[in-house]
Amino acid sequence: MNPFSQNGPKIGAGVVSLSLLCLLAGCGPDPRSASSGTGAPSAAAVAKVRLVAVESHGFTATEEVVGTVRTRLHATVEAKVAGRIESLGVAPGQTVRQGQLLATLDARETQARLDSAKAVLDQLVRDLERVGRLLKDGAATPSELEAVQSRHRMALAAVSEMETILGHARVVAPFDGVITRKAVDVGDLATPGRPLVEIEDPTHLRFEADVPEALIDEILSGARLPVRIASRKDSIEGVVVEMAPVAEAVSRTYRVTLDLPVVPGLRAGQFGRVAVPTGQATVPHVPSTAVFSKGQLEYVVVAVAGRAQLRLVRTGKRLAADVEVISGLDVGEKVVVLEPDRVREGQPLEVIP
Repeated sequence: MNPFSQNGPKIGAGVVSLSLLCLLAGCGPDPRSASSGTGAPSAAAVAKVRLVAVESHGFTATEEVVGTVRTRLHATVEAKVAGRIESLGVAPGQTVRQGQLLATLDARETQARLDSAKAVLDQLVRDLERVGRLLKDGAATPSELEAVQSRHRMALAAVSEMETILGHARVVAPFDGVITRKAVDVGDLATPGRPLVEIEDPTHLRFEADVPEALIDEILSGARLPVRIASRKDSIEGVVVEMAPVAEAVSRTYRVTLDLPVVPGLRAGQFGRVAVPTGQATVPHVPSTAVFSKGQLEYVVVAVAGRAQLRLVRTGKRLAADVEVISGLDVGEKVVVLEPDRVREGQPLEVIP
């Protein structure tokens, strides 16, 4: 008899049992061997960061007032005489020079009146010479000469008037600038009071804001105030040049105008805010680069015992390169200012200069 025939089933069962035990035990190295003796997870990668302490300095508190960038020179060009528009050589966005021809009106009627006035003047010039000779010969009286001289002066005035009117048929640019609007086309009837084009000088800009009466006493003529334009990250320093002496009856605001420096990309019509000083205040603040957003919430990363701690904060006004911290931080705490949104909660920190 084969000795394996009796024990075969028993040996097979033992092998299966041993296999099940190996599977349940993991059949591999002890997982605790890959960790420390205390069973803690492996250390996360160290983040190299730059830290700045939360400070609280006195600064000038401000209140922002909305306004709009305007041009210092703006003109609505109109025709001084009535006439059909024969040519219109400009379009919106086109740059023009002072004295450049913008439009030409049909002036045939005025030209005819000028020709008639010149003919009368020529006749009176001859009459004046003839009466002068007759007066020397005693054939004319001084009163007759005076009458001819009077008609001659009237004819000169008529010619000058017609020449002036004829000159108004050529509409020219009043200053260097850019055409911002065209209100007519060739063939339209131009009349005094009807706009033809609008022109602005884009090189000299101003900022106009309607300041509430509660803040108007804080502004002085010649003061330099920061102006933030919505499309720009940095602020622009404006100089107060005009202040309305009386408030607008409905809104109870005063129109304040500030001259702006020449800044590339700044255009008329842009929206902005001017910071009006309201007094002195002391609040905690951090560099604006230390604050980052997740959805509608704002966070900073605080260094606590060499590790990163994500902290929810509430910010206030921007103070140049810093931002006011209303809640969430204490003076003296150190926050990450170098790409804080890349640092994870609890990550070890290595401070770099």
